[in-house]
Formats: sequence, C-alpha cells, structure tokens
Amino acid sequence: MATIIRREVRKRGFFGWVFLLIFIGFNLLMLLWIIAGLSAVSGAPAASDAENAGRAIGSAIGVGIIFFIWACGSIILGLLALVTRGRKTIIEETMA
Repeated sequence: MATIIRREVRKRGFFGWVFLLIFIGFNLLMLLWIIAGLSAVSGAPAASDAENAGRAIGSAIGVGIIFFIWACGSIILGLLALVTRGRKTIIEETMA
C-alpha cells in the first residue's frame, strides 16, 4: 500500500528576506542593549544606600522601557516577516 506524504513549503521573496533579516537584527540589537545597560549599571560600586536605591529604581525603569520598545518592535517586525514569507506550496511524495 502506497503512502502519500504532503509537505508545506514556503519560498520567501526579496522583501520577505529583508523583513526577516531586519527582525533578527532588531532582536539581536535589543539583546545587546539589555546586556550593555545592565553591565554598565552593575559595574560601579555605590557610595551610599540612597545611591543604591536610586540605581535600582533607575535601572528597573530603564529595563522596563527597553523591554517595551523590544516588544513593540518585535510585534511589528514579526508581523511583517510573517506576512511576507511567501506562498504556500504543497509537495506530495509517494512512499512505497
């Protein structure tokens, strides 16, 4: 008895690759930004308890803003990468 296997294949066009590379680059840039920001905050010793508290509050606000920008950018660029991924082609293979 022969078995038919169907695979779904999508081929990206030029704009599909452009949006996918922008999406990947944006996510890598945001990851680098988070790592650089947190390493800059944690590097210097604090002189007082007030400075410790201020640094903690400021870094929490900064990380929150970066995560908000990251989420908004990823949603927009992810949707553009999803929409431009190409037409669906179904390939059928017959296995003996």
